[in-house]
Amino acid sequence: MVLIWLDRFSFYLLPEWLLLVLLTLVVVVAAKWATAARPLGQVPFRATVSIVILPAWLWLVMLPAWLGWMTLSASLARLGLGLVFVIGLGWVVWLVERSSRLLLAKRSVTSLRGGSTAMPLLAMNGAPGQAAVRTSNPLDIEAWYYGRKHRKLNQSASTVAAYSLLFVLLVLLAGFLTGCNEIYEMPEGGGEPQLRQQVVRIQKVIRKKYVINPFSAVLFNPPPIEEIKLQLQELTRHIYQVGQGQGKNAGFEGGTRRGTVRFIRLSYPGGDWEQDLDRNSDMNMLLWYAANTGHNTAKKPEVRSVRQLKRFPVGKSPPMVYMTGQGKISLGKTDIEILHEYLTDKHGMLFADNGGSPGWHSQFFSVMEKVLPRVKPQPVPLDHPVHSGVPFLPVVAPHGGRTAWGWVVDGRLAVYYHPGDVGDAWADGHAGVSRQVWESGFRLGGNIMLYAHSEYSRWLTAKNNSD
Repeated sequence: MVLIWLDRFSFYLLPEWLLLVLLTLVVVVAAKWATAARPLGQVPFRATVSIVILPAWLWLVMLPAWLGWMTLSASLARLGLGLVFVIGLGWVVWLVERSSRLLLAKRSVTSLRGGSTAMPLLAMNGAPGQAAVRTSNPLDIEAWYYGRKHRKLNQSASTVAAYSLLFVLLVLLAGFLTGCNEIYEMPEGGGEPQLRQQVVRIQKVIRKKYVINPFSAVLFNPPPIEEIKLQLQELTRHIYQVGQGQGKNAGFEGGTRRGTVRFIRLSYPGGDWEQDLDRNSDMNMLLWYAANTGHNTAKKPEVRSVRQLKRFPVGKSPPMVYMTGQGKISLGKTDIEILHEYLTDKHGMLFADNGGSPGWHSQFFSVMEKVLPRVKPQPVPLDHPVHSGVPFLPVVAPHGGRTAWGWVVDGRLAVYYHPGDVGDAWADGHAGVSRQVWESGFRLGGNIMLYAHSEYSRWLTAKNNSD
């Protein structure tokens, strides 16, 4: 059970289906064990049932996650945690009560042998005139810190408080041991790693009442991803799939059933890395990607710091992170090492977008000299896959010129630098640029996301086959 838990949340050595099979066997064996304990009495039976609940809870959390029902899995995880708390509290209260009564009974017998007539009930109520007993045992109702009145109430309150504190600490410890790692998984499937121009016609149907054009000039207050239904023409649905590999549905050969494409923005010290977030730039880009690929997509974009990239293990890291700003980029030695590891060992891709100053341009190039000291930047031509279907580089404002730059690692584009604030083109209102510019901006962002995930999927598949 412990090995299954650790592999599920930390090691990632076994496939999900195998973990489910092993956990099912554990639940079946534990259930038979609980049934066999019934003739032994209520206490052994209830104890075994309480133990069986733990693997059953994990099974209920893992099965919806494997099926891709992440919301249900998260809800069951929270409900199960509350159930474990209540069951544990019940057993702690029972043990404390049982131990307290045994100590009182033992003291009562000792007192009677000595000629005293003190009774346990009087001790529990703190009867006046009773000889004081000096003890620090929390299981003893006469412990000095429970006072002289309402000892039973004080003991019960102390037990609940101590148990609650210990439970929180254990949850935090479990999170540290198994949750210090964060995982990123792509949706399973296959297809061609290239978006085609005008392949499908798509509408966003919200609550089956309103139709919103995803290519309109303004996308104010975009709806949640889960409320979007993609309507694809049947013909194009079968002749073309977006993704990588030989899977049946649009997705990636290196993906999983529960995987989703996520848009992660990188935060860093010193600059205004959050610009255009309040105007839904990342959300609009995520919506555009979902509409044009059909991939399972996260509900909303996310933000991670450079330090948080360290939490993602090799093989479960984000294929791409987005970085923008116009102020100062202040990265320390540790940040540089984390970025280097992310781009090389973890096969990640950095999409950098100059949000508004020539100074950011020079700072970013200076940072990359430290992150990838052996790699020289080179212009990214328009015939590169990330520029597929883009007639020109969409530039909102030429803060760093009009040339896209790239850093190539092991034959793949590991860093893409956009000089002209393409994130502004994704934001509500599209910064007032022409339709051709912002449409090309969305296309460019979608190309980069698809390219990063496709390259990551190829690498992950080759890595898994070689292990």
